[in-house]
Amino acid sequence: MEFLKKLFYVSIILALLMITGCNNQGGTTTVSSDNIDAEEVLTLDSEADIFQYDGVIYKTNIDWVEELTLTKDVQIGEIQTKNDTNTDFKDEMSNKLPVGSKIFTTKERGDILIVEFPGKIKKYLAIVEG
Repeated sequence: MEFLKKLFYVSIILALLMITGCNNQGGTTTVSSDNIDAEEVLTLDSEADIFQYDGVIYKTNIDWVEELTLTKDVQIGEIQTKNDTNTDFKDEMSNKLPVGSKIFTTKERGDILIVEFPGKIKKYLAIVEG
């Protein structure tokens, strides 16, 4: 029993040392990441259906996203330009969606947008580095 008690205290001390050893003594730690751009997405999947909104690339045809039940909320924009010739994307630009497609937020998730165009509704996931 004494052995278990000592093992418990040693474990606690080691855990505390690990926690404080990983602490940044110089102040705050800033983690930053750049958004993935159209070129990176299309390099990985040349057939990807993407658009850019607010500096973020959104991609559709992702199995788990398609299975979600989502509610269309507020319209935040629409596709202004179609670019199927290169990877230099700007906001509200798509490689497959027609110009005029309406972009909506969803009530359930902040990282998924719904795009609506004649006869179709698609779900798009934000592609970001974490």
